[in-house]
Amino acid sequence: MTILTTDRLTLTPVAASDIDDLISLWADETFTRHIMGRGLSEEEVWFRLLRDIGHWQAKGYGNWSIRETDTGAYVGSVGVLDYRRDMTPAFDAPELGWGVAPAFQGQGLALEALQAALTWTDAYRLEPRTVCMISPDNAPSVKLAERVGYRPYAEADYKDSRVTLFERPRAVAG
Repeated sequence: MTILTTDRLTLTPVAASDIDDLISLWADETFTRHIMGRGLSEEEVWFRLLRDIGHWQAKGYGNWSIRETDTGAYVGSVGVLDYRRDMTPAFDAPELGWGVAPAFQGQGLALEALQAALTWTDAYRLEPRTVCMISPDNAPSVKLAERVGYRPYAEADYKDSRVTLFERPRAVAG
């Protein structure tokens, strides 16, 4: 499994040792309001963690935990995903997802982590594009997605919420 590093961050595949940080993050309704619309219980977070650990085993990619390299502080997560979401239109390419704890927002850390994940994806995944979905009300995530090259291509309903679907062509080195 791949570890990524940036100037300020270390991204490691999610692990059981991340559980306490994940419980704190996913219980925070400020963090989850555009994702789930509510905080998650410890049980729900545990199942998400098991899913994400299994994702690495089954697919060879998945969610990374983002930590500050200097302090070890848990910042959030970023990942390349295949969650087989039940929506129309269905995703037909790897999905990128990210989330940064409110205490770390506005510092460029989400951009730094997302760029690292996209650089890895562009180098090691051969698909012609990646996709993501974002609540139209989540202006900071829409802005970040557009900053790294994502453009809207469709609207969809996902779990009783309207989302905008974005796509980004694979960057080819050269």
